[in-house]
Amino acid sequence: MPVTTTSAAVHITPVVLKTFYKHTKHKGHKVKNGDTTEEATDDLIYDEAFHIVKAFIQLGTRNKVESLQHFTNTHVPAPYWAAVPPVRIPMSSCNKAADLIIKWFDPEDLKQIVGGERWWQIRGLDGIDAEWVTEKEYLDDTKPPPGNELSDDDCDILRMDHLETVMLYVHGGAYFWGSINTHRYQIIRYARKFKGRAFAVNYRKAPQYPWPCPLQDVIAAYLYLTSPPPEALHKPVPSSKIVFAGDSAGAGLCLTMLTVLRDLGLEQPAGAVLISPWVDLTHSFPSVMHNASTDIIPPHGFIHKPSTLWPIEAVPQEGRARVIPTQTNPPPKPGHADVLRPSDERLGEQVEQRMQASQGEALIAHAGELTEKDVKTQAEMHNETNGGTIRPERPPQKQSTSESECLAFWEPKPPKVLMNDPNDRPLELRSQIQLYATNEQLTHPLVSPILQGSLGNLCPLYIIAGDGECLRDEIIYVAHKAANPKEYPTREGTLKDSPRQRENVAKFQTPTKVHLQVFDGMCHVLTVFIFTDSAKYAYRSIAEFIKHVTRYSPEHLEQNPFPELHRPPSEISDPPSPDEEDHPSLEVPSGKKSPPKDAGKRRFRPDHDNGTRSDVELYRENESKTKLEVKSGDVRFVPDGSPATEDEDRDIPGVRMIRERVDIFGHVRLMEGEEEIPALQIPPSEIGLIKEDPVRRWLSGQEKWDKKYKRNAIKAERRRRHYEKKAAVLIAHARENGLILDNERTAVINQRASLPTAMSSTSVGNVECDRRWGPFDLESEQPPGSAIAGRRDTREAVALIKKHIYHSAPATHRTVPRMSTSDAARAAFDPSDHPFKPPRQSVSEEQVHSSKKAQQGKRQALQTLRTGSDKLKNAGSSHSQPKGSSQSSSTR
Repeated sequence: MPVTTTSAAVHITPVVLKTFYKHTKHKGHKVKNGDTTEEATDDLIYDEAFHIVKAFIQLGTRNKVESLQHFTNTHVPAPYWAAVPPVRIPMSSCNKAADLIIKWFDPEDLKQIVGGERWWQIRGLDGIDAEWVTEKEYLDDTKPPPGNELSDDDCDILRMDHLETVMLYVHGGAYFWGSINTHRYQIIRYARKFKGRAFAVNYRKAPQYPWPCPLQDVIAAYLYLTSPPPEALHKPVPSSKIVFAGDSAGAGLCLTMLTVLRDLGLEQPAGAVLISPWVDLTHSFPSVMHNASTDIIPPHGFIHKPSTLWPIEAVPQEGRARVIPTQTNPPPKPGHADVLRPSDERLGEQVEQRMQASQGEALIAHAGELTEKDVKTQAEMHNETNGGTIRPERPPQKQSTSESECLAFWEPKPPKVLMNDPNDRPLELRSQIQLYATNEQLTHPLVSPILQGSLGNLCPLYIIAGDGECLRDEIIYVAHKAANPKEYPTREGTLKDSPRQRENVAKFQTPTKVHLQVFDGMCHVLTVFIFTDSAKYAYRSIAEFIKHVTRYSPEHLEQNPFPELHRPPSEISDPPSPDEEDHPSLEVPSGKKSPPKDAGKRRFRPDHDNGTRSDVELYRENESKTKLEVKSGDVRFVPDGSPATEDEDRDIPGVRMIRERVDIFGHVRLMEGEEEIPALQIPPSEIGLIKEDPVRRWLSGQEKWDKKYKRNAIKAERRRRHYEKKAAVLIAHARENGLILDNERTAVINQRASLPTAMSSTSVGNVECDRRWGPFDLESEQPPGSAIAGRRDTREAVALIKKHIYHSAPATHRTVPRMSTSDAARAAFDPSDHPFKPPRQSVSEEQVHSSKKAQQGKRQALQTLRTGSDKLKNAGSSHSQPKGSSQSSSTR
């Protein structure tokens, strides 16, 4: 059963009952034993919510990836007090973002590491779905000029343009699920708290659109704000008025985007809010394993029921198991993924090895099929490359092929897993373990930003984490790495493979201003649990940070980017929204500086000042504590800085890092010293390595799923063959009806002579000059195996091809072919297609704005054909050629 409201309810109801029973039993034991220890799960509502969210995500792993994507993109209506007009970021902004990414990469790195510069620019939609968000009470009363026929949404965009502060929000969801819909209410709350507007972007998601597709989209959103195209309704937003914000994968994207802007010398936003950022996709920190029971992440990570989409190898082939004992010696070393851009020595060596291994075979051997004699243990492999008996690399062999052909021939060896016992023979990964990027790409700094050569010279960061979440250690580490670039260097292997990162180490040594807070007892993305004291304080603190960094000049923020240290304190007025009036939240009685013993029995209180402690009062209390921390010298100052002196009328300058913990009641306290935090004692050489425990955990779950869903995997393979045939027929019909590509220009005349002279229908789309590339432009590209642009074996891939042929052709197409009546008829009977409109694109890309009606049966399909027959005939006789396009019998 796919993920639906019904299936979720059936799955979660027993969890609710079980949690209530265990919660009551646990509280009874605590009372009986006189245990006064305060825990986040003492609150029944949080305990239930935590287990509900955890159970839902686990339900998603028992279903197909596309099913989870579809459910988390279900339309969620906005409340009546919020204005949420949707917009679409145009292709022109997407192209600007693509140009920046191409500029960031070395041309050879772009080819070898990313797989080319074209495939990731291909998309189904004519841009990126996004949404403006604010409170209706903040809208301007100014009416649009007379004579302009604007929709209500357009008017709302114009009426919010006076709100200077903009939060660019990037939602989370492990890079492959979630949407604006899942985060809309959180974003509305943020906009209300800082009294401004938010801009949420629905970036493309893996595995259909893997890295760097999401990165391109979020950069395009930033450019859309700062340099809007002519058709945009909003005025340019200065970067000094923008704050990046995101959770989990979205926070990781925000941090990566900041490094790209910094490296290219572009203006950064005023600040960034990183909520539980996912910054290490190799899972090299201990909390990934240690905090599994206290977090909402599934026990085996993100594995899924097989489908045509994922895993790439739905049925593991014989000899190509997902994880096996390694068959070769380094490179790569244990724990490392192999390089995607090889040295000349490696290149020549592999060409020879693969050619020898394929002798007598009909197919060229893959790099993963190579074997060596006397494969060594992990310790022996490290000794060979770390000062022991260094094995000299074989000099490059003279090849009859060109260098470019050799590079195209190159395949990295499967990554070797760093074992707990150095005397063990390392394991070798044969399957992709993350949906977002290939195994070899996981160690790239734009995939795992914790491996950036430097995180200095960034805008001020406010970073929060839950002490019980799996990502806690990497979040703590990345915060300290940003604030102390010299004290937390990147491992040499990463720097060796990237000239840009070596340059960044020397170039960006100015500490980034960081406020780090770790919340006791909280799990991943604590802001989801908006009813807790921790989340209430987090929302207020985030809002005050946004207001502070967008209100003052860069010179002022260079001295003090922290609102807690601003003097005099800024005014805070926050009238409750209708949801808080109608649905009051839990609150601790005021007048108590420490949590009461009966805190688990807290009363329901409105979230505003009515004699109880509000989030504003809590923020003020913590503000005073932070001030005391600074005056006592328990924070990090800029070089040559010193503790502030008493002056109630001036800011406290010179602080570069505030480190705090927050208890379950929202009270802050000083974080322990860096020497007492285990995550900060990990040597840089061990960060960003693929290690044994996370791999075995993933493998145990994946093997269970392979066995449990074996029939589904076999069925998925059959469906792939079905879609391959469907794609072949689609392309063949398009060729027959006039499809001509730009690289076939010399054949246009001959092709035109062979075209039919009469058609029962005509082209329904046009060539879009801003759409640079399409699925037929990837001859020299190497997209990842899951990328929709390079596939022909999924429903979404067929829909993408059809749209590029008939509806939104890229600039590389010379013609838009005619669609025959038979093709239109088949589309009418296909619930995922349409005879006249573009087929429904991937749910990983398209934002659902409203509920869709159930699919109709054959009667409606026949009725569609009857009502549309006149359109086809009329279009065939009087079709006017759209701008930049041509019919099948003509060329551009």
